[in-house]
Amino acid sequence: MGTGAQILRRTCTRNARRLWTGTALIGLHQVCEATVPILIGVIVDRAVATGDPGRLALWVGVLAALFLVLTTAYRTGARQLMKAIAEEAHLLRLEVTGKILHPRGLRTELRAGDLLTVSTSDADQTSYLLDYVPRIAGALVATAVSAVALCVISVPLGLIVLVATPVVLIALQLASPVITRRVADQQERAGAASSLATDLVTGLRPLRGIGAEQAAAARYHRVSRDSLRAMVRAARTQGLFQAASTGASTLLAGGVAVLAGWFALTGRITVGEFITVIGLATFLMEPFGLLAIVPSWVAEARASADRIALIENAEHILPVGAAAPAEPARELRLTGVRCGPLDGLDLHVRPGEFVGLVADRPAEAEALVRLLAVPDDYAGEVLAGGVPLRDLDRDEARRLLLVEPHHADLFTGTIGSNLLVPAGADPAQALRAAAADEVVALHPAGLGHDVTERGASLSGGQRQRLALARALLARPPILVLHDPTTAVDAVTEHAIAKGVKAMRAGLTTVVVTNSPALLAAADRVVVLDAGSRT
Repeated sequence: MGTGAQILRRTCTRNARRLWTGTALIGLHQVCEATVPILIGVIVDRAVATGDPGRLALWVGVLAALFLVLTTAYRTGARQLMKAIAEEAHLLRLEVTGKILHPRGLRTELRAGDLLTVSTSDADQTSYLLDYVPRIAGALVATAVSAVALCVISVPLGLIVLVATPVVLIALQLASPVITRRVADQQERAGAASSLATDLVTGLRPLRGIGAEQAAAARYHRVSRDSLRAMVRAARTQGLFQAASTGASTLLAGGVAVLAGWFALTGRITVGEFITVIGLATFLMEPFGLLAIVPSWVAEARASADRIALIENAEHILPVGAAAPAEPARELRLTGVRCGPLDGLDLHVRPGEFVGLVADRPAEAEALVRLLAVPDDYAGEVLAGGVPLRDLDRDEARRLLLVEPHHADLFTGTIGSNLLVPAGADPAQALRAAAADEVVALHPAGLGHDVTERGASLSGGQRQRLALARALLARPPILVLHDPTTAVDAVTEHAIAKGVKAMRAGLTTVVVTNSPALLAAADRVVVLDAGSRT
């Protein structure tokens, strides 16, 4: 458990070595940057004004050495910090995706698009804190060195910098909460738009089938406009803040330069010191501007860290299970189950049975499949291998009971990588049983054929057959299939029914379907009417 602030602190602590090494080197770089105008003033007073070529050569050599140190420090420090940023973003992505994909599930109201945004852009934005910390430290060091140098030249000039800088920064900090709120709102609405776009693209075929494209487009237009307005509000706030910070830093640096000019005219400082002051005033505009704008950057990192904390603090849907079923565990029993449209469902599937299950309403089938996949909010008893399903160790539950949903996903990679072929196993039997051997034979590369994201490079029937082959290849003691043949023709469906029956011989199988071919292959058929068995 943690807050966004705690996540930012953890980001700093677990990258402490590289962060502080990089910060020290960036600080050294800023010291050298501030020393350049000081050294130029010294050269003017001690070499140019005196007309001494030897001194001029000496001080130019010192200036060259200073630039060498300056460049080396920056390059080395930036390299350390970039490594830390990249590794932290990677760790955050692993943590977030690990929580999202945990076998016990994640209880969250965020949709897929929101979760994707958190695990990618928010993870990156949070890791950027490792860039902001050395920038702040370097700007403070540069300001301090410049203020000391100005005090040595003229106490009033140094005091102006030392007093005015914190006053300006404190005044600008008052806008930080507003920036945080608007950036967080922007990220939330952008995640909602991304999530809706993902859902619409995934369900494009059904939308076309019912003629709902216009309604879907209108809904996305509204959500997208809300996201755009939130982005404009956040950008306007950040733009006003940046304008105010730039104006304040420019006025401060300009004031120092004007006062130095007056002191030079009145003889209170030398020509070389005047050049130093002008150089420092120009140089100070960068750290002043940075110190003024950094709060808005930190606000963005904090908003992203808050969204990561939302995921990390979310509870798991399923409790920690420790029980293990007795072997052989091939029995499935539901007693008095109430869950959504299911109302007092009783179902007993004996070890080794092939049972076809017909639901009177699609919602009942969906509810049953979802319940067996994630046994969360239900009343009654669900036993797998004689043990309550929610009490099973999650790894054991996944080994014992595999639920293959109707809309199964394929992933970017190859056909072989999507099948998850166990070491030393031959997928040929599973491919034949699912009629997926035909899909493999269509492509010259065979199992090495490339599969794009969500299997978009394959047809619906090809994706369905490969997903079924993947489920069969796992050979779980209990397998639940939901409409595994809706995208294939009648001939292929009959072949699949025979293949699945043969390959699942001796193992327990439940097929939730209305397919005559699959129901004909079943040992018996159960009909759900009004949420209960008939």
